[in-house]
Amino acid sequence: MRTMRTIRASGLAFLLACCPAQGGETQALQAQRYMVATANPHASQAGLEMLRAGGSALDATIAAQLVLNLTEPQSSGIGGGAFILHWDEAARRVSAYDGRETAPAAARPDRFMQANGKPMPIVEAIHSGKAVGVPGLLRVLQLAHAKHGRLPWARLFEPAIRLAEDGFPVSPRLHALIKSDPMLPRDAASRAYFYLPDGSALAVGYQLKNPQLAAVLRQVALEGPDSFYLGPLARDIVAAVAAHPRPGDLSEQDLAAYRAVERVAICGSYRTHKICGMPPPSSGGIAVLAILGVLEHHPIAEARPGLSRALHLFAEAGRLAYADRDHYVGDPDFVPVPVAGLVDADYLRGRAGLIRPERSMGRALPGTPAGKRAALGEDATVEAAGTSHISAVDAQANAVAMTTTIESQFGSRILVRGFLLNNQLTDFSLAPENGGKPAANRVEAGKRPRSSMSPSLVFASGGAFLMTLGSPGGSAIINYVAKTLVGVLDWKLGLQQAIAAPNMGSRNHETEIEKGTALEDSAAALRAMGHPVVAVDLASGLHGILRTSGGLAGGADPRREGIALGD
Repeated sequence: MRTMRTIRASGLAFLLACCPAQGGETQALQAQRYMVATANPHASQAGLEMLRAGGSALDATIAAQLVLNLTEPQSSGIGGGAFILHWDEAARRVSAYDGRETAPAAARPDRFMQANGKPMPIVEAIHSGKAVGVPGLLRVLQLAHAKHGRLPWARLFEPAIRLAEDGFPVSPRLHALIKSDPMLPRDAASRAYFYLPDGSALAVGYQLKNPQLAAVLRQVALEGPDSFYLGPLARDIVAAVAAHPRPGDLSEQDLAAYRAVERVAICGSYRTHKICGMPPPSSGGIAVLAILGVLEHHPIAEARPGLSRALHLFAEAGRLAYADRDHYVGDPDFVPVPVAGLVDADYLRGRAGLIRPERSMGRALPGTPAGKRAALGEDATVEAAGTSHISAVDAQANAVAMTTTIESQFGSRILVRGFLLNNQLTDFSLAPENGGKPAANRVEAGKRPRSSMSPSLVFASGGAFLMTLGSPGGSAIINYVAKTLVGVLDWKLGLQQAIAAPNMGSRNHETEIEKGTALEDSAAALRAMGHPVVAVDLASGLHGILRTSGGLAGGADPRREGIALGD
């Protein structure tokens, strides 16, 4: 195993001025055979343990995810869901697995509406039993493992069980999030786990054990996911949701009925490369391909990274992609999403023509893609950033990109037997309609909320696997992933350089540039072009692996605490 503590110098001033690493020094890695990249060193080590034991990329991903549940509980876990993209090198096939949470059978479109006809405040919606959807993570891991796993299911749980019983030191990031979260201590179980008796947050380095989670994981390892979705544990989940001061209506029947779904990955070309992403209910695959498809008709490759010309083109492409995303994308089992039309090359060429070289278009309007069949209202979703991403490549060159979440930071804040429950239902539009037209992403019974998670696989012109990539970050995930792809494919940056580069883009509102970076030097020029510029914290958590002539190159976002490991 070889790790390198600093990224190679790029010669680009904007990279040298990039935001300081919040989780320590930037991590980079070169390896020959296999690799895993996650947001936490313990999780990466668990994935590497599986790869060294002959496990598949999917095995490594599962082991890493179970450890993340323990060491990065604010972001993902068995109380949440995930999207998985898998590349099978022998079969030359991309598979997409949907483990998105679902709304309870009792859910109705006005779930988050108040008596005054307005949506409830987002903070109240998040911190409530109403926000909890049926968790999908264990079912989707089970589905993918049955097809792509090599090690026994129970073996994958061993690192997380061991760490939960022996304990791990609280990291600086976890401490800071516990300390700053005003809602977490309101839940009695969360307060007992994350805080000392005097109410202070667990200190950095505190050896945190989780015997309750260890027992749950041991049970699921031996009995399979049925032990989570049926029986006493399911009853405890339902009881915790019902007992919240703002109770929800999740039922044991909802848990028993949950199924993960295999879907058809959405793939498209960008210059000489093929890029695959998740289809709906994720909007990530569509929107990333839309941004790139628009940029293909503009000289983004010749625009100097970090300067106003590049920022202008990237932000304008984002406006167009997010306008369509907000209008058309929802759960395809409930809404006819015009997927092919939204990523059609001719359609995107027409959208690209709306970009003016020297002037922002302001607020973009949705287009009219082929296949549009419904009159829909604009979505009103506030998507939070409590998510994580895992990338893995095994010795047989199979690859995984999995983005995993419990929605906002610490999810609903409801802790059950050592794990947190999601608040995924606030990823639905809180208002069920706009302008008298129903939102594609309105709440409905059994429906999966739209997501921006964008796990991505990239292939070279001949079809050879090139890269696995993804990020947390709420609705900004789309911009984070697209920025990194442009950095690697257009600007010829190394993967670590592209990940560390300042974040930017527009979600069809302000033009966002990462606070404290050299991008702020271009703010005045952008404003002169009509951009409403804001400098904000854009805390991506990009993790990826790039195949190079020398083997594999790993990238871990310096804004988090992650690392890539491999041999």
